[in-house]
Amino acid sequence: MNKAIFITGTPCTGKTTVSEKLADSLNCKLIKINDLAIDNDFVLGIDDEKGYKVIDIDALDEKVGEIIESGDDLLIFEGHLAHLCHGASKVIVLRVRPEVLRSRLEARDYSELKIRENLEAEAMGVCTVEAYEIYGEDICEIDASDLTVDEIVGLLCDIVDGKSNPGVGEIDFMDWLI
Repeated sequence: MNKAIFITGTPCTGKTTVSEKLADSLNCKLIKINDLAIDNDFVLGIDDEKGYKVIDIDALDEKVGEIIESGDDLLIFEGHLAHLCHGASKVIVLRVRPEVLRSRLEARDYSELKIRENLEAEAMGVCTVEAYEIYGEDICEIDASDLTVDEIVGLLCDIVDGKSNPGVGEIDFMDWLI
C-alpha cells in the first residue's frame, strides 16, 4: 500500500508551494485535492452566499482511497479538504498566525467576508480539529508563519522520514479572536 501524506490547512498557509517542493525533493507524486474533485466531477454546486464550490466529500474520499490502494509509491495529497479524507499515514496541518495570513489573503484579493471567515478558522484551528476527529494523534501541526519554504520542506522531510513528530495541540492563535 502507498504511504500517503496529506498536507492541509487554511487557504494561503503555503500548502501548494510547500507540497510542490516537497514532492520534487522526495521524487514522488503530488495530488492536488481540489483538482481531483474538479476533474472527477465531485463539485455539487456553488454556495450562493459564500461563492465556494461545494464538494462531495464522500465521493472524494472514496477516490482518494482508490488512488492510495492502487500502488506502493509515496503520495502527497495537498489541499484544504485533504484532512477530510481517509487513508493518510500522516496528516500535516500548516498553520499561520492570523495577522500574517490576513496579508496573504488580501494579496489574493479575497473579499473581506472570506478573509474574516478564514482568519477565524485559522485562529480556532478548524483544520486541525477536523483532522484530529479522523486521525487522532497521527497529525502534526507546523507553524509556518516565520519559516521559509525550504525550512518548511526540511521539517516535512523529517516528518515523512520518521525523524521528527511535532505532534498536535501546541499552536494556539485563539488570542487573536479576543
